[in-house]
Amino acid sequence: MESAKTSKAKVLAAGIIPIVLLAAMILYLFGPGADLLNFGIPLPDISIERIEFVKSEIQVTVRNTGPIDLSIAQADVNDRIYPAAIEPDAHLSRFETALVRIPFEWNEAEPYEIGLTVNDGTRFAQSVEAAAPAMKPSIELASYFAVIGTYVGIIPVMIGLLWFPFIAKMSPAKYKFFLALTAGLLIFLGIDAIEEGFEISAERLSGAFNGQLLIATVVVGSFVGLYYTAEKLVSRVSSASKSVAIALMVAIGIGLHNLGEGLAIGAAIGLGEVALSTFLIIGFTIHNTTEGLAIAAPMARQKPMIKKLALMGFIAGAPAILGAWVGGFQYSPIMAIIFLSVGAGAIFQVVVAILKWIKQDEQGLLSAPTAAGIAVGMIIMYLTSILV
Repeated sequence: MESAKTSKAKVLAAGIIPIVLLAAMILYLFGPGADLLNFGIPLPDISIERIEFVKSEIQVTVRNTGPIDLSIAQADVNDRIYPAAIEPDAHLSRFETALVRIPFEWNEAEPYEIGLTVNDGTRFAQSVEAAAPAMKPSIELASYFAVIGTYVGIIPVMIGLLWFPFIAKMSPAKYKFFLALTAGLLIFLGIDAIEEGFEISAERLSGAFNGQLLIATVVVGSFVGLYYTAEKLVSRVSSASKSVAIALMVAIGIGLHNLGEGLAIGAAIGLGEVALSTFLIIGFTIHNTTEGLAIAAPMARQKPMIKKLALMGFIAGAPAILGAWVGGFQYSPIMAIIFLSVGAGAIFQVVVAILKWIKQDEQGLLSAPTAAGIAVGMIIMYLTSILV
């Protein structure tokens, strides 16, 4: 008995000792050994996270993303210095944020470059292509975003679900083709979400947050988590209901993707970078209609279940409304990247589920219908993405 306790104590000590030694080394480097790291000149860095245009004023949210503390010395608009109030104060510790308020009579739709100079003389700037009044939450504006989200999210998916009777009457080979086409559609959506995340990381996120690694971490994490959840879900349902479970996972994956898409739309409107024209709405509608096809295909061998199809269409499309609200009223680059990455991971998990289902066929994955379906699905999504 005592030997067993001694053995457990040794195992516990073996697990704790490396952590203690690592903590001691870190404390030493930040304490007595700090001089060992003091080589070179640390440079300041700030991230301009948000620029809002309010009545007779420009408000700039800024974060210190550099390795050292700094102070904001002055602000300028189009290279002309203006007095500015800084809340709570001009001094910023690492990762601390401040609100810079610049009195300025701005004109709507005109371009501006906002510059901030820190105490060592380094200037940081960000351009706004077209100034637009800052959006404040209201019932009218929330309704507007809801309408936009409905146009680009719910309606296209519901239209795509109308392909259900067409797919249901297909031969096994053609049905397999459409399942593979669904996988192709989703693969494109996943890649598109990651590409959007990289774009936001490059344009709006400070390098201190390692946006690319954040994307990779969230994509893998969401994929693994949802894969485990999906396996549990599918294992608990009957074989006849597996197609419904897969369709549900497709709807959830597309919904997470549309959440990120809605976030991007809301942010674009809120930041005054794009006007949603009729052509743009039509482009999103055509592009997202194929998402309804992706939901309908797995269920095509089941009896028509109108309520379930409609519910799944709502699950897939409605998050675009939520995303538009969040993006328009409280945009955050990190939040956008996380939403897009979660959506990408969810979509790739669904692709794996669909391919596993196709693999159950006698021909397996290595068949002409499967290869053609994946290729055609990606081509369709590429062609419709040109309209967006």
